[in-house]
Amino acid sequence: MKEYNEAFTYERMRAKAEKLVYENDRIEEIIIGKSLLGKEIPCLRIGKGSVNILYVGAIHGMEWITAVLLMRFAEDLGEFASVKRRIYGIDPGYIYEARSIYIIPMLNPDGVDICINGVDDKNPMRERLIKANNMSVDFSSWQANARGVDLNHNFNAGFSEYRSIEQKMGITGAAPTRYSGEYAESEPETQAICKLIRTVENFRNVMAFHTQGEEIYCDFKGRIPHGGKSMGNILARCSGYKIGKADGAAAYGGLKDWYIEEFDKPAFTIECGKGKNPLPIEQNEKI
Repeated sequence: MKEYNEAFTYERMRAKAEKLVYENDRIEEIIIGKSLLGKEIPCLRIGKGSVNILYVGAIHGMEWITAVLLMRFAEDLGEFASVKRRIYGIDPGYIYEARSIYIIPMLNPDGVDICINGVDDKNPMRERLIKANNMSVDFSSWQANARGVDLNHNFNAGFSEYRSIEQKMGITGAAPTRYSGEYAESEPETQAICKLIRTVENFRNVMAFHTQGEEIYCDFKGRIPHGGKSMGNILARCSGYKIGKADGAAAYGGLKDWYIEEFDKPAFTIECGKGKNPLPIEQNEKI
């Protein structure tokens, strides 16, 4: 699979998504919004059932390998459903008829491209970004969006509590990671996914993919919605990952946290792979 053998930029993701939609009529593309720099954020939908499930990748720029994971998942699911090939003993045709699976491979396209390609003279945010990056032009550890806001702390879940933690860490504005923004849902990427979730009825659960650690988080402030514990255990058993508990700064403002807080339904943060971010593309197969 040539498309998955190198760093997965926004351009490569879009080209792959367009190819999947063109080649497989079981895959539909929905544009849920645009990033700060105007990149369209695609969502792939597979299935026509009434039970909706949402998978989200590349919330952090440096964790772009999760977009590879979800694009491969979309490709396999669409292909196997078409040829009626079973996946781990499960009929994809049944999944297609009974479920609607929404896949956002890359919520933070600006952050991904900043991490992989750096910031050139054409980027209108260049000066702000370099300043936020401690005057360095090495953006290989960049997690935030193009405004220097960490999307995984920009959701309205313990936002004010996190703000006090943020200040203790010395974060007062745009940064490569951990800055929560001026207010909850201040960023267009966060707004886009929140609008999708509020608009589409009956999302049974939401899964946010990150790296790294091979752990699964399924609570917010110790609260696990009905069914969340058993689902988490199934995910752990299938993946070999362990159930963990986020603490400190990592315990506030994420997509999983907001979904549990807002809808009282199961949501999961899945920390894929092991090593130092950004994980090398060679980990793709294992993940």
